Amino acid sequence: MITRLRIAGMSSQYCVQAVFTSLTPVPGILATDVSIGTVVVEHDGQATLQRLREAIAVSGYEVLLGTEEPRRLPVL
Repeated sequence: MITRLRIAGMSSQYCVQAVFTSLTPVPGILATDVSIGTVVVEHDGQATLQRLREAIAVSGYEVLLGTEEPRRLPVL
């Protein structure tokens, strides 16, 4: 699964690091890409949108929008 999130209040590299760190304990995350205002998480399905929202809230930021999509395999 791939979950894409829009985050309110992120404006610096410190914010990026805080959000990245807050996602570390969430089970099932395989890869995380955090940039100012957005997060893309690749996971095995355990990292639900609610769990991700709660983890990010711990770092002081709010998820404005979250979308989930199945992971697409490359076409050969």
